[in-house]
Amino acid sequence: MNILITGAGRGLGLELTRIALERGHAVVACVRDRSRPSEELRELAERYPGQARIETLDIVSEADAEKLAAKLREESFGLDALVNNAGVLLGRDGGIADLSMDDVRRTFEVNLFGPLAAAKHLTPLLRESESGADIVVNISSEAGSFAGAYGGDYPYALSKTALNMFSKQLNEELKLRGIRVLAVHPGWIRTDMGGDAAPLSAADSAKGIMRLIEGETVVPEDVFFVDYAGRPMPL
Repeated sequence: MNILITGAGRGLGLELTRIALERGHAVVACVRDRSRPSEELRELAERYPGQARIETLDIVSEADAEKLAAKLREESFGLDALVNNAGVLLGRDGGIADLSMDDVRRTFEVNLFGPLAAAKHLTPLLRESESGADIVVNISSEAGSFAGAYGGDYPYALSKTALNMFSKQLNEELKLRGIRVLAVHPGWIRTDMGGDAAPLSAADSAKGIMRLIEGETVVPEDVFFVDYAGRPMPL
């Protein structure tokens, strides 16, 4: 499979890149500036020459998404999977009276508008295989569930709720091409975002998500919001 992953320089994106390469997939690992990848990602690219490529895609730049799509199209490089992983977690502390609207705007730019732009320009490159294996994975969160709503954390929770709706809408459109779209809660994982107290490693979450991408974990057709193990999440 050819898999494009955003936010591949660290955390879950880096682990998804590592595991995909270990399983023999070709990976387009996207970071904000390909000339300045993380040391870990650079080492992966050197370890898997011809299989891993690092590309520039600042998730808040539609121009970057359009430019990358044009580059891949010129190379006749089709995609089998798009993983919208890049995200931010801002403005968690305090209630509505302390809410920073700048945090809200920035969060929506990264967590929602970024995946929208990436899907707009990159889903046309999905190869529409007869196996139905082509897939878009939007990394969401349990925070995006109405059933699990809690006070505060407005920027992140609202952006992930919107991302879930986008995932459902995109699935309804792309299923006509044999392409599946899933919103995936990765679990509470030990990353810079999740913190050291999180019970789940980024590697274990990434392994579960790769099983979804590869089709090893089967999700019923009427389900679009799942966790990393493919278990349905409450809406």
